[in-house]
Parts: sequence; structure tokens; C-alpha cells
Amino acid sequence: MQLNLKNPIVFFDLETTGINIAKDRIVEISLLKVNVDGSEQSKTYRINPEMPIPKKSSEIHGIYDEDVADAPTFKEVARQLANFMEGCDIAGYNSNKFDIPLLAEEFIRAGVDFDMTKRKFIDVQTIFHKMEKRTLEAAYKFYCDKTLKDAHSAEADTRATYEVLKAQLDRYKELKNDVEWLSKFSSHNRNADFVGRIIFDENGDEVFNFGKYKGQKVTEVLKKDPGYYSWMMNGDFPLFTKKVLTNIKLRSAFKKE
Repeated sequence: MQLNLKNPIVFFDLETTGINIAKDRIVEISLLKVNVDGSEQSKTYRINPEMPIPKKSSEIHGIYDEDVADAPTFKEVARQLANFMEGCDIAGYNSNKFDIPLLAEEFIRAGVDFDMTKRKFIDVQTIFHKMEKRTLEAAYKFYCDKTLKDAHSAEADTRATYEVLKAQLDRYKELKNDVEWLSKFSSHNRNADFVGRIIFDENGDEVFNFGKYKGQKVTEVLKKDPGYYSWMMNGDFPLFTKKVLTNIKLRSAFKKE
């Protein structure tokens, strides 16, 4: 089944130095753009993360320091990536929890204003878990009856993710071939930031989704405990989470005026 698209959609996968969204860096990114007419464009970049790649990470994805020593930094390719993804919805495997938040961090560090908040996100892993409950290799075998060669290669994982989504649409008649519907179905919360530290409640208000103020409105917490803002800004939170928090604080201050 081909995707029913209103906008182009980019499937992407990252290989990284680790799994800490705030601190780790991209070492490889692969993108597969599917246009509205079904035509495809793909790009893969090795990235110099400007930090050592831990041995444990290299053993997983097979990319070592010497492999990216002469590769461009993310900042050097950020504008190319933003242009390639401009106007596209976004899909990946476990992308809502990891790849999208980490990519957003890299864009912020590179000083490239690439607003992903207006995109629709499809997380193929979430659909898989909701429909069958299980790695990408297993999903590829289950849905496509193929063995995933070069697993943990960003390019192989990216194309496998695209094929799995199409096979999911063929298998499950209750799934709608509509990006907006799939985006909602593959989301757990309505996140205000990408990692879900701040989410929207049923009234559309931002609330904290962690810690001692979980479930409480951000504006009310900042009012009764002003120091919480400073604690978060100085803490090990993603840059985009801090940006969202600052926007809420500024918006609240302007309302008072």
C-alpha cells in the first residue's frame, strides 16, 4: 500500500554517541523523502560529533572515531538538512521519544531555526507496539517477511521503517492511510516539548509531566515557586524543553502587563 500523502514525508534514523538527548551527538543521519506522487529521494550523512564516540556505542552501530574524523560537523550540514525536510511531515522508529528530540537539540546548537512543532510525526514503533507489542528487525520480519541486513545502519533502518509502515497499512484495516490520523495514533501524549517533560492537558494548558509538580500547570508552578524555573534552566534538560519553558514564562509575564 502506498501512503496517502498531503505533504511529503521524511523517514529518518540517527546513529549517535549515546542515548542522552541533552548531551549526546549524531554520528550518522539518513533521510528518505517520499513525495506526494510517490517518488523518493534519499540522503545519508556521516557526522563528526565533535566528541569521542564511546566504545559501547561504536560496537552497536559500527561507526568509530576514525570513521568520522574528516566528516562535516552537524552545524556544517544543518542548513542542507533543514532545506531537505522543509514542508515535510516526519516519521521514524522510536522517533518521538529519541530521534526527533535529539535532532531538535542539534538544530538549536547549530543556530538553525528549524521549527518541527508544526509537523505531523508518525512513530512506526508505537504503531507496532500498539498493534503487536515487539525491535525494528522483528517488525521487518513480521510485516515484510524479510531479514534486515545491516541493522543499526541508519540507511538500512530508515528504509526498513518506511517499508514496515506501508505493510502495517496493508495488514490493519483499522489504520487510516492518513498522516494526521497516524500521527495521533502513534503519539502517547500531546507534548509541548519533544521529550514530554511538559505536555498539554485536556484544556490545552501546559502541565509538568515529571517530578514533584507532575500534573500541575506550568504557569501556576512558576508563580508559586519561581526558583523552579532557574533549577530547570541550570539542570540537565534538553535545550528545546528550556526554550518551551522560557516561552511559557515570557507569555505569562506579558499577560500580566
